[in-house]
Amino acid sequence: MSDSDDDARLPAEARARKLIEAQLAQAGWVVQDKKDLNLFAAQGVAVREVVMKPGHGRVDYLLYVDKAVVGVIEAKPVGTPLSGVEWQSAMYADGLPADVRIAAKARDGRLPFVFEASGVETHFTNGFDPDPRARLIFNVPRPETLARHLREAETNPDNPTWRAKVRKLPALDTDALRPAQIEAINGVEQSLANQQCDRSLVQMATGAGKTFTAVTQSYRLLKHGGFDRILFLVDRNNLADQTLGEFQNYRTPDDGRRFTELYNVNKLSSAGLLGSTKVTISTIQRVFRFIKAGEVSDADDPDIDDYIPDTPVTVSYSDALPPETFDLVIVDEAHRSIYGVWRGVLEYFDAHVVGLTATPGKQTFAFFRQNLVSDYTYPESVADGVNVDFDVYRIRTKISDQGSHIDAGTIVPKVDRRTREQRLEALDDDLDYVPGQLDRAVTATDQIRTVLETFRDRLFTEIFPGRSTVPKTLIFAKDDNHAEEIVKQVREVFGKGNDFAAKITYNARNAKEQLKAFRTSPSLRIAVTVDMIATGTDVKPLECVFFMRDVRSAQYFEQMKGRGARTIPDADFQSVTPDAKSKTRFVIVDAIGVTEHDFVEPPLNRQRSVPLKKLLEKAANLTITEDEAATLASRLAKLELDLTDAERVELDEVAGQPVRDIIRSLVDAVEPSTTTPEAIEAALVPIASSPELRSRVLELRAAHDRIIDEVSSDELIEAGGVVDAGKARSIVESWTAYLDEHRDEITALQLGYEAGERRIDFGFVEGLAARIARPPHNWTPDVIWNAYAAVDGEKVHKSATHAVTDLVSLIRYATGVDDELVPYGDRVREKYAAWLTQQEQAGVTFSDTERWWLDRMVSVIASSAGIRVEDLDDAPFTERGGTDGAIRDLGDRAGELIDELNAELTA
Repeated sequence: MSDSDDDARLPAEARARKLIEAQLAQAGWVVQDKKDLNLFAAQGVAVREVVMKPGHGRVDYLLYVDKAVVGVIEAKPVGTPLSGVEWQSAMYADGLPADVRIAAKARDGRLPFVFEASGVETHFTNGFDPDPRARLIFNVPRPETLARHLREAETNPDNPTWRAKVRKLPALDTDALRPAQIEAINGVEQSLANQQCDRSLVQMATGAGKTFTAVTQSYRLLKHGGFDRILFLVDRNNLADQTLGEFQNYRTPDDGRRFTELYNVNKLSSAGLLGSTKVTISTIQRVFRFIKAGEVSDADDPDIDDYIPDTPVTVSYSDALPPETFDLVIVDEAHRSIYGVWRGVLEYFDAHVVGLTATPGKQTFAFFRQNLVSDYTYPESVADGVNVDFDVYRIRTKISDQGSHIDAGTIVPKVDRRTREQRLEALDDDLDYVPGQLDRAVTATDQIRTVLETFRDRLFTEIFPGRSTVPKTLIFAKDDNHAEEIVKQVREVFGKGNDFAAKITYNARNAKEQLKAFRTSPSLRIAVTVDMIATGTDVKPLECVFFMRDVRSAQYFEQMKGRGARTIPDADFQSVTPDAKSKTRFVIVDAIGVTEHDFVEPPLNRQRSVPLKKLLEKAANLTITEDEAATLASRLAKLELDLTDAERVELDEVAGQPVRDIIRSLVDAVEPSTTTPEAIEAALVPIASSPELRSRVLELRAAHDRIIDEVSSDELIEAGGVVDAGKARSIVESWTAYLDEHRDEITALQLGYEAGERRIDFGFVEGLAARIARPPHNWTPDVIWNAYAAVDGEKVHKSATHAVTDLVSLIRYATGVDDELVPYGDRVREKYAAWLTQQEQAGVTFSDTERWWLDRMVSVIASSAGIRVEDLDDAPFTERGGTDGAIRDLGDRAGELIDELNAELTA
């Protein structure tokens, strides 16, 4: 008779006890009868059937750790609802007989660790938690785990567990974080503190910094939250190194040390889980293998890393990786990693689970029990300048739309899928194939070539007009054989060699090197893949995402689309794509119809043909449509990326708030699920109510766009003298009118209208110079100065070159404060000579060393309308020691001299 037959004959409670005792043994406990008590047998001893003090009954198991009682187990038959017997185990925990040695008690006088078990389910209540509550766990913890809990309670009685510590975390340092990252971290920590759910889902757009967010979260929980170990699950094994790099490069906000200087971070390997490891990085497949076998290969192994079981996995207890190993499990790309087949692995651990994803589906929300703690969408990331918007370029061919026909008897090449061996055969029957069979059952080489030739021919005229370097392009193929054919034809169509296009797939030996080259090499322009770069892999210079395969999953499409969304610093971008200025968009090239699925949301830039000026006019008139409002948000986001820091500050000041906030409000207002005309109108108020803001936006857009006219032909009308008096007078009149129109708006201009003793704000003068240099004026100080020279003759002092500060002289002359137009620098030097004379008459003389400093201070004042103490740490002062040198050579008077020169020379 088998053991299973014997078990079936046992009473239900006896069968449950047999299962429970097997689980206790797996976790390192020794189970004893009361009469055979030996507390020296092991660190953890479970004693059967112990009579408690009168009125408290007989406990099924009394748990000893390090020879002292720590908890109880109430055993019930399989199928018993365990929450219904918590009163019973609580009575035992509070009813210890007098003849036992107690290790520790919770604050209410009860034993700290209480379990209810059936052999199939185990509930655990940790009395040290705030508001102790039973939770489902995979197995009774090991004795050393309970011993650690006891030590922590003794060391920190006010906050003995992480569930207590997370309620008192220090304020988040937000300096290095984006708003969406701040929201995500605060959301997770609030969820941890509330403990209303043991799972938290973070939805964050691709490119918004999910990994950096998770590293920041990990640091806070390890340092301040009482967490001991964290498991970080990556979607692909090749992403483990990338994630490890994020931990290694992370600088802590308090003292600037690297994360890995404080905490050990390792990938799960054959060495097992080192005791000092605080963060373990792995795929879920490798964790499953480790639980099952107690070890895992260090090297990439397709049998492990690409393994997808047909049915949900069953997880058994692992002595090498017990369920309480981790306090937190972070699941990157959670929309894929929690597929039903792997659910058992995540539920094995007694840990809070945090999911990170850009594209959660229904199954994702279900697993995380609808506990979405932060939500950051792709359009919001575009509004914030985190990602760039996209355009769609559709390529249709007859075969890709309709399929084709091959007559019987036609000799065609056939390729063996396994060996790739090619042979020629005549077709026995007519072959009609539909688009869905393309590149799976049938490869139409001319269809691939036609698509690629169209891409090549339209690339620099319609897709990226005016460019000459092929943008970094990622082509998604249907399978490995399809990818091979595409790579071959890309090289032929573009007439390039092996270094121009390459296939990058998981099973390639040099996949990591190729991926690195695709990121950084100016020569590798086109990569073809099946799905290696669909998830989590950054290629920031990528500008073109090319679909030659269909995608039926909204989540997968968003992941693939997101490869092109990343922003990149201009210098890094230009180092690999030299003819590009900055990355402000990317293009989806659709050769298969993937963008026509209902789940594909349109770009923000929905009305490409509507000019920005027209959109702003419609906003002012409050006649703008939803699609036009979205397009306006996209255009403003693109402009905002183009601006210099000074221009961005200028535009924010005109708007009275960050323009990025205005863009974000527009994006929120056109969100399809919540948009209303009232919401759009409210979001438009800052633009509609400010003619100056609309005007400044158009000025800046014109300043950053230069149109190259290759169409119009020109002819000579007239050639004459150098000076055109009529044009000069027009410039002078326009300049005077401009000053009068803006006298109340530009603070710097008040210098011309107020003759009082007033310092010049050089920042305003610079801002004025930038504004008049833009269309439609295109003025510089030289242009205006030369116009006055042509009109007013002898009143205008000539100068070979003009500085920005000459605008002050132009303002004063135009408004009648000065009778002559004298270069600002000349006036400063005249005043300096007069000041030196005054000093000499007062008996003050300066040595040659002191004059070196004073002369150069005056040069700075002449070019910058003033000097600050901090300017002494720039050239030319640094050659004589900067600020320290000035104090050395000028003594305590250095600061007074700077103030005096500013007052005397700039008034």
